[in-house]
Amino acid sequence: MAKRANQSLKPTVRLAEPHDAEVIAATLRAAFAEFQQLYTPAAFRATTPGAKQIAERFAEGPTWIAELAGKAVGTVAAVPRSLELYIRSMAVLPAARGFGIGARLLETVEVFAADHQYRRLLLDTTPFLLAAIHLYESHGFRYTGEKPDLFGTPLATMAKDVTGQVTAL
Repeated sequence: MAKRANQSLKPTVRLAEPHDAEVIAATLRAAFAEFQQLYTPAAFRATTPGAKQIAERFAEGPTWIAELAGKAVGTVAAVPRSLELYIRSMAVLPAARGFGIGARLLETVEVFAADHQYRRLLLDTTPFLLAAIHLYESHGFRYTGEKPDLFGTPLATMAKDVTGQVTAL
């Protein structure tokens, strides 16, 4: 897929199903492969869970798959935490970056959060995922000051208030 070769390509996002677990796991592995050396081994394993662990996560909250020209190119999951919705496992394949897929995935989560009356979105990111941080900031996420640790890999927590947001894409 040539980056931006066909601007008429529009990403679609659909709710994932348990049979999509292997595709989601493969997407996460491929999306984060270029950053593997920046993670500790345990943190990379946690960031790129296998299909079995992905399948178990379906009980914890919704997962979505982004598709471009009928091919899975991105994913994101959400986990309810009281009045907050935690975003995890957001990834876009390197060859599919630049088509607005990350933005569509974030917008999908935001609509879900607003429709279900969550007040805030939360996510953790690593300081070396610069393009992702830029995307989050451009969508209104701000650093909370929390700096958790994922098996020795530093993280930063970002949040966005979604109270009163419009609920249509």
